[in-house]
Amino acid sequence: MLMNMKELLAVANEKGFAVPAFNIGSDQLLKAVMQESIAKDAPVILELSPDELVFVEESLIQSMIYEANKADIPVVIHLDHGDTIDIVKRAINAGFTSVMIDASKQPYEENIAITKEVVALAHPKNVSVEAELGTIGVTGNSIEGGTKDVIYTDPKQAKDFVDKTNVDTLAVAIGTAHGIYPKDMKPELRLDILKEIKDIVNIPLVLHGGSSNKDEEIAEAVKIGVSKINISSDIKVAFYEKCREVLSSNEGYREPLEIYPESIKACRNVVANKIELFDAAGKAALYR
Repeated sequence: MLMNMKELLAVANEKGFAVPAFNIGSDQLLKAVMQESIAKDAPVILELSPDELVFVEESLIQSMIYEANKADIPVVIHLDHGDTIDIVKRAINAGFTSVMIDASKQPYEENIAITKEVVALAHPKNVSVEAELGTIGVTGNSIEGGTKDVIYTDPKQAKDFVDKTNVDTLAVAIGTAHGIYPKDMKPELRLDILKEIKDIVNIPLVLHGGSSNKDEEIAEAVKIGVSKINISSDIKVAFYEKCREVLSSNEGYREPLEIYPESIKACRNVVANKIELFDAAGKAALYR
């Protein structure tokens, strides 16, 4: 069942679980995520960054819509880190039910103005809007980008931002980074900031850069009140490491149906772990 993010996260916010948002860069990743989400009876968000959208084009969006409409679980199709009005318009025209406008690197007042413009564009079409305040870090191995120095979200500014923009969900910066953390880089999540934001902001909160963080910190963030957590690198690492293993062990393989089944299983294992970690298993029943 296809819905927008506002509808989806209203339930998650009320019931105290987080919906996983997986970046889908291929049909095989789409299969893995949908198969495991259905098996776990969990709501799911299918995401594409602007670069991924340009790569897969609108045909994969049609596949996402098809999978969502035939599934008995809630599904949102979401633009991740939309960085221009044009890419937001393309996503809406393609059938996305939710978009993110990320103007977090701009001055505060400009972030507000750009976000308000997207809200005015999206809401009449029943498309929800996510924005970001503060900045997500970067590990150097992710297409989602980020900044070298994290700017933590200011709780009081977060309330002002939400009040002025009428945005539906807010991505907060508490110390996560996009990509897989190198061995010499250890994330330190500011859960104290998250608690303060949760106490004064009345819309669902989003955590970006959810891959390769400590499970206990992510679980605590869910308990505090994060309603959506983005995962990209973790599922892709699992999928393509298994691809390499299958190809190196079977030099004659050339058919997708030979190469991908084991990779899909490996990806599904990660998806299953995230669903359980976010306490989303079985929660699709809340939407029926």
